[in-house]
Amino acid sequence: MILREMMPYRALNEKTLIAYLRGRPAVAARFPRGADLTVKEVGDGNLNLVFIVANRDEPGQAVIAKQALNYLRVAGESWPLTRERMRFESQAMQAYNRLCPGLVPEIYDYDEEMSLMVMEYLGKHEIMRKALVERRRFPKFVDHISTFLVNSLFYTSDFYLPGVQKKEMQARFINPHLNKLQEDFVYTNPYITSQENRWNPLMDAEVQAIRADAGVKAEIAQMKAAYMTHAEALIHADLHTGSIMLNETDTRVIDPEFCYFGPMAYDVGAVLQNLVLNCLSHFGHTADRAQREEYQEYVLGLVRGIWNEFARKLDGVWKENPRGDLMPPRYWESNGGTEAFAAFRRTTLARLLQETAGHGGVKFLRRMMGIVNVWDITSIPSMEKRAVAEKAALRIGVRWLMDRNRVTSVEDLIRVVKEEIAGISV
Repeated sequence: MILREMMPYRALNEKTLIAYLRGRPAVAARFPRGADLTVKEVGDGNLNLVFIVANRDEPGQAVIAKQALNYLRVAGESWPLTRERMRFESQAMQAYNRLCPGLVPEIYDYDEEMSLMVMEYLGKHEIMRKALVERRRFPKFVDHISTFLVNSLFYTSDFYLPGVQKKEMQARFINPHLNKLQEDFVYTNPYITSQENRWNPLMDAEVQAIRADAGVKAEIAQMKAAYMTHAEALIHADLHTGSIMLNETDTRVIDPEFCYFGPMAYDVGAVLQNLVLNCLSHFGHTADRAQREEYQEYVLGLVRGIWNEFARKLDGVWKENPRGDLMPPRYWESNGGTEAFAAFRRTTLARLLQETAGHGGVKFLRRMMGIVNVWDITSIPSMEKRAVAEKAALRIGVRWLMDRNRVTSVEDLIRVVKEEIAGISV
């Protein structure tokens, strides 16, 4: 049950949160009366405070409390930021619980004035990014994440929804301030002089070469235009391995505060690109060459499996549910209509794969030379070994971006990765 009992905003901490939560009936009901509660702040993200609130006597009996600050946490209080992002995250979580049940945490409470949400504690899950660095394997992940992508994207798109309903939903997800962050930090600032950019100084020459490459920058501009104008579906817009918690049998997507109606391929590209970054990180994390190459093949197999399952499932649900106003069922009621509808689906999937390459390619670049890097690589102790992974990421990113219109299969993307890491010896 979502309650909206208004009170003046204040940033909470480990000392003040318990008293606040005891005054929230939906949260208090999650614990026995008089339970001795503990609080631990665990937020390692770029935007928000995140707390685990647990019963000291039964630590597994817990909730997560997440509160938006009124500034960009990664940059500090000098960078103001609207707290409205927590409303968007709450809305997205409620939509995902309806469209993708079991693939996101359950939401218990949301306080709009305090910009605070309370949700299911995933104590038996771990952040995927760190688990992959430890070379863990997750046999259900491809099935789960491809289902999340299909259900969250298809069922909020014009392929499925009546036009009015889709536009009314889109209006509830106008998220201009976090859109602006992505527009700047993904598609603009890394490629110009901007004070927040940071990169490994051992790849300064490569960074400056990309900044000076007018052809690359023209293609980045094309992808930025798509990000700003292609309102295809409700996208998570920050779907990386740090926004996924999982174990061997269960997968949950978290942190959709950047959500808005944007290009479907952005979410797909983010997932695939992050997996490739993990693949590259093992040049610094896994010393044994045979062990490293075997796990890198496993990770690239995830890339292959996610795209192939996404394409198969999207085609299937679209074929069975051709009800959206984009092309209503009666549109195909003519001689050859079935074949024409199948061809339209194939063409759409081909376009989405090329756009996946484009958005993914840009995201390789921004992660290596912008404000927000990735722990998979920054946790490598040796700057020299970091540079090996980072330079490969830049090369792959440029090729995914520049060659995207020639991509016809996910194997083309994997081939680029293999070509760029062939012969690397560390």
